[in-house]
Amino acid sequence: MQVYTAPLRDMRFVLHELFADDQFANLPAFEEFTPDLFDAVLEEAAKMAQDILLPLNASGDAEGCRLENGVVRTPAGFKAAYDSFRDGGWAALASDPSWGGQGLPESLNKLVEEMICSANLSFSLYPGLTHGATTAIEGHASEDLKRAYLPKMVSGEWSGTMCLTESHCGTDLGLLRTKAVPQADGSYKVSGAKIFISSGDHDLTDNVVHLVLARLPDGPAGVRGISLFLVPKYLPNDAGEPASANGVSVAGLEHKMGLKASATCQMVFEDSTGWIVGEPGKGLAAMFTMMNTERVSVGIQGLGINEIAYQSAVAYAKDRLQGRALSGPARPDLPADPIIVHPDVRRSLMTMRAYAEGCRMLGQWAARALDAEKHAADPEVKQRAADFVALVTPVVKALFTDLAFEAANHGVQVHGGHGYIRETGVEQFVRDARICQIYEGTNGVQALDLVGRKMPAHMGRQMRPFFHAVSNLCEAMAGVPDKALAGMTAGLQQAFGALQLSTATIAQKGMKDAEEAGAAATDYLRLMGLVGMGYCFLKAAKIATDRLAEGSEEAGFYRAKLATAGFFFDRLLPQATAAFLAIKTGKRSTMALELDAF
Repeated sequence: MQVYTAPLRDMRFVLHELFADDQFANLPAFEEFTPDLFDAVLEEAAKMAQDILLPLNASGDAEGCRLENGVVRTPAGFKAAYDSFRDGGWAALASDPSWGGQGLPESLNKLVEEMICSANLSFSLYPGLTHGATTAIEGHASEDLKRAYLPKMVSGEWSGTMCLTESHCGTDLGLLRTKAVPQADGSYKVSGAKIFISSGDHDLTDNVVHLVLARLPDGPAGVRGISLFLVPKYLPNDAGEPASANGVSVAGLEHKMGLKASATCQMVFEDSTGWIVGEPGKGLAAMFTMMNTERVSVGIQGLGINEIAYQSAVAYAKDRLQGRALSGPARPDLPADPIIVHPDVRRSLMTMRAYAEGCRMLGQWAARALDAEKHAADPEVKQRAADFVALVTPVVKALFTDLAFEAANHGVQVHGGHGYIRETGVEQFVRDARICQIYEGTNGVQALDLVGRKMPAHMGRQMRPFFHAVSNLCEAMAGVPDKALAGMTAGLQQAFGALQLSTATIAQKGMKDAEEAGAAATDYLRLMGLVGMGYCFLKAAKIATDRLAEGSEEAGFYRAKLATAGFFFDRLLPQATAAFLAIKTGKRSTMALELDAF
């Protein structure tokens, strides 16, 4: 069974308790919002996710999308669920009030996103892509385009996409062939074909607004010749309603490993009318406004899968009887003990739990920086937040999705043979999670971005907010009398030392040989992510210890937090040492094999 109850208590912990002193709080734009309001939003979002979206997850996967007479049809129940989602205001939660949004912070919105992704990852892509598209339009489009499209997209009446990939080019967008020809009225005629377009067409909204990368006739070769264009499926009339078809069609649906209820389309644009977004030749800069937003959201997708895989595995492990506990029968009244008594099953469950909690904390740290980057009044805080967001975005995207796939596999393993059977529902998590490591820039590309761009940028300035935070916490916790906290502090100091040494190693070798940095990139991203989670877990453990000393009425929650933190430091953070040792060896063995020998 697919089992999910929104982890509201842990969400309130990361929202209200964990980062009270991170210097990204107390933003004037959010002064009117109270903790009680945030809690009420989370509770209502939980009901929506659990009662409306979760029941459609397995059935949507089984039915999938279909193409009928040129129109994509979503699985049964999706249209009614989307109408309820839109009418409830969930599409507009974190959007600018200027365009009809509610203006709530990303730190809250990302928790709501997590619930949606846990309950129904396929469904999440429809509003998720729209939110990213509105970010690009708001940041780069003309005022006329904003007024014409943003209100309906923010409300969820219309949806949005990002159209980058072509059959011959993915990451290397400089090779794209889609053309945009300027017209006398200031519009453009866009022609070309795109593949792998999430939400490219569907029956949930009245219009689909495509953001299309294309090349102007006089554009230079490579990425400098790429511009971004807004191309609607239907051209609006004078009243702003969808009217005439715009030469946008679906050539086919991709037959995918997972996310079967999400329409992934092959799109064709035939002299489609569009308008430029941003400056000519600056299309990638405009599109990356959307992509960077989406990369954090893809990390949250991974977290969502991790959480539902964990909860489903726990439910099965408590129910499935198999063997006896190694310490003696735990349930002598039953013919066998529940498998949750076995250490190896516990290892899988605790790994999934620690990854979920660690990613939730690290994701919330990133989300708070997103809010500060946009809304902070102090320029210094705004810059620090921007640097932090730039650094951790590839970590959130890649680490969270790598761990999600690991967690989904643990979930199948806990279920044993039943996990391999479709009817149980947990093999879907593996299939759905796998794409998260690929789209919005593969995880290998994220690692290269981290070591090749973020690390050396501005003489290492983007690294400083992260490094300073970890260093300051280690100093503040030095000499703490509590033995458990002292052990965790020592563990974080060791992992942080490995990160510092790895940074120096890559910086030194990478300046002389780019392949040295490339060979180390994936290990380095994992190492930085582990240190980031270690920082969060140490803060959480300190808070939990203090709350228990105060005699909190929620002692059970804080004891569980300490237990999970202990497992992370004992069994997961030591991966940092292995990553450092791998980085230290350099590129030699990675690049040694002759091409003909492969």
